[in-house]
Parts: sequence; structure tokens; C-alpha cells
Amino acid sequence: MQTILSGVQASGHLTLGNYLGAIKNWRELHKDGRYRCWFFVADLHSITVRQNPAELRERSIEIMTLYLAAGLGQGENSIFFQSHVPQHAELGWVLGCYCNLGELSRMTQFKDKSGKNEAGITSGLFTYPVLMAADILAYQADLVPVGADQKQHLELCRDVAVRFNGIYGETFKIPEPFIPKEGARIMSLQDPSMKMSKSDPNSNGYILLLDKPDTIMKKIKRAVTDSVGEVRFDAENPERAGINNLISIYSAATGKDFEQIAHEFEGKGYGAFKQAAGEAIIDVLAPLQEEYGRLSNDKEYVRSVYTKSAEQAREAAQKTLADVYERIGFIPKEER
Repeated sequence: MQTILSGVQASGHLTLGNYLGAIKNWRELHKDGRYRCWFFVADLHSITVRQNPAELRERSIEIMTLYLAAGLGQGENSIFFQSHVPQHAELGWVLGCYCNLGELSRMTQFKDKSGKNEAGITSGLFTYPVLMAADILAYQADLVPVGADQKQHLELCRDVAVRFNGIYGETFKIPEPFIPKEGARIMSLQDPSMKMSKSDPNSNGYILLLDKPDTIMKKIKRAVTDSVGEVRFDAENPERAGINNLISIYSAATGKDFEQIAHEFEGKGYGAFKQAAGEAIIDVLAPLQEEYGRLSNDKEYVRSVYTKSAEQAREAAQKTLADVYERIGFIPKEER
């Protein structure tokens, strides 16, 4: 059984992009039956930028409850808060000592974010990829479901693991990326050159998982398209990025491929397509929202799941950390 690990930051509310591009695929991987899955709320990663403590707690619980509502807490899955497993941070320090300054300086996400807010950049934002490597390697993950924007960080993780193994012998598995063919990168409804993000200042650019049906429909109907008026995916034409994005969303929501969608809406305008896309999204999110409402009233159950999962995660991560500590020459601590 292969091991899969992934997480979502608690720096904002989850969007349709998080669901179609990540959580929905995680659930399918779990159902496959061939994987041991570890999914976590990345609250440690969230504080690379300043957070309101009360809002961070609220969002963290909301995301954990949505994980459960999506079916991620079943079977062999473990879902937990990153901060409940101190081995992540401990291993992160060790791996940082095997990662070069130049490697971190080349990370595209850091360069993009630091360029927008140089005065507020923390060392945590700079070393974020090292902690991400620790997240992955602590569980000896075989596969890591990542979006295209995180692939560079996974490559760094692989480089650090290979380097450590080269010095001390086979310690870490070298993880591979898992990037779904469809729905891996859902873009903003208002600016399709940007990934759909909970940090988008334009609320019409994203759909939240807990948005009401009328809000979802309004956002879809306001989504940018073009003047062509033809519902056909055209990856070669950047001017069609808006309709391409809506087609990708509709495809991920319905399971229909691009050719089927083009045939379905042949001779029909964008109005009819947007209506159908909005209805498809509402239908996809309805069971999730209903189960979220039920679980929100059963806080003790939610707590019991993430508490048990954290115990499992600490046990698994500690095995890796103990091996790492022994290999680099630390004195074993006495257990009492």
C-alpha cells in the first residue's frame, strides 16, 4: 500500500478550486483502496503571514469539518492539524541544515510574494519549502497530490531527500508528484490568468465551499468570458482563458470531457452554459454542505477524529525522526 500525504493552509476559507483541484481527488485516491492517506490542516504554514488568532482557530476547525464532510476521515485515512504533530517542525529544522540558501532563493512563490510586500516578509515564508519537505518525508510518502504551483517545492523536497540519503544511507523515500489531468488548476472567475484563491481581493473571483446556491449562481453568471460566444475549449487561444476555465470547472463537476461539453452546448450561448455550470456546481457542493452542517453540530465527534489521527501521525512521524536523529549522531533520549 502506497502512502499519500497532502494538506491545505488555514489562511483562508476553502474554495471550489481547493475542492475540485485537491479534496475531491484525495477522496478518490482513498476509495481506490491502494493508498494509506495522511491529510492535514497546515496551520503551521499559515503563520508565514500574520493571522488573527480567533479567525485562524475558526478557519482551522471549518477546514477540518469540511475534510470530514468530504469523506476524508474514513477507513485508513488520518486527518489532523499540523501543529498537533511537533515532529514536523523538528524534522524541518534538521532538513533546513541540508538545504542551500541558493535553492530557497530560487523558489518562484517566495520571489512573487516577497516582491509584493518586501517590508513584511518573514524568514518563515523563506523557509516554507523546508517545512513542506518535512511534512512529506516524515511519513515516507510515495505520492504527493500537488498543484502545478507547488511542484517546484516538491522538487526541492526530493533534492534534499536525495542529498541526505547520499550522506547517511537510505533514510527517506523519494516522493513523486500526483497531478490529476482534469481540475488540477481552477482559475479565478474574474482573472483567469490567476489561480482561484481565497486571498483574491475580488470576492467574485472565487466560489467558497460554503457559499449559498444563489451566491454561486451570481458569481458564475458574472464570470468573464469573451466575445466568441462558442462553448468550446481552446487551449491555444489565450483570449479564451475565461471560457476555458468555466469549461474546466464544468468538466470537473460533471465528469464530462471537453468534447462532450462542446457537443452538449453546440449552437447555444454562454448564458445557457453558465446556467448549467452554476447548477452543476450547486449539485456537487450540496451533499458536502449538508454533511458539514450536520458535523458542525457534533463538535465532540470532530474532536475525537482529529485527536486520534494526530496520535497516529505522531507515532508514524516519530519513527522517521528517530531514525534521522540516530543517523546524524544525536544522543537518544531516555524514555521514562
